[in-house]
Amino acid sequence: MVRIAWGITGCGDKIEQIAKIMIEMKKKHDLHVDIYCSKNAVMVLKWYKLWQQLQDEFYDLRVEVNPNAPFLVGKLQTGHYDMFLVAPMTANTTAKIAYGISDTLLSNAVSQGAKARVPIYVYPPDNKKGELETILPGGKKLTLYIRDVDVENVDKLRKMESISVLENVDDIQKVIEEHVAKEKAMMKTE
Repeated sequence: MVRIAWGITGCGDKIEQIAKIMIEMKKKHDLHVDIYCSKNAVMVLKWYKLWQQLQDEFYDLRVEVNPNAPFLVGKLQTGHYDMFLVAPMTANTTAKIAYGISDTLLSNAVSQGAKARVPIYVYPPDNKKGELETILPGGKKLTLYIRDVDVENVDKLRKMESISVLENVDDIQKVIEEHVAKEKAMMKTE
């Protein structure tokens, strides 16, 4: 069984699509998924009316207390998880990781997980210059204009070891499928 630590920050862009993919992948592949939410993720998930749905679908849903609680870093470094996914990831969390700041649960977990060579996948929606259309709760569309500094920070992440930047939501499904296929191949050789 593939074990995934899924980090959610206070980013609302594509959160509904990402939650749907995670639920579908969990059911399709019998995944073990533990969710780790930043303090602001809880607010955003409730705003999008996803909080209860995630509580109903996933057994382990934990909320940040400080950079080391819940103790995600220990589970990452001891191999409890096959992969660590942070999606969606705010521009703020992206900037912190890009500059080595580890003062939140998820920025610290990415930093420490990378040191242990845990496969880390991040999806910051602000990953390329231009306009980004996002959907607000209730279906209203909002156009965001991505800042150069945000793209530069994502580019810094692209150069970091153990961190793979996902370009779009569909990439989440692809990396999960890759991990599932890898596990199945390993089971066949045993």
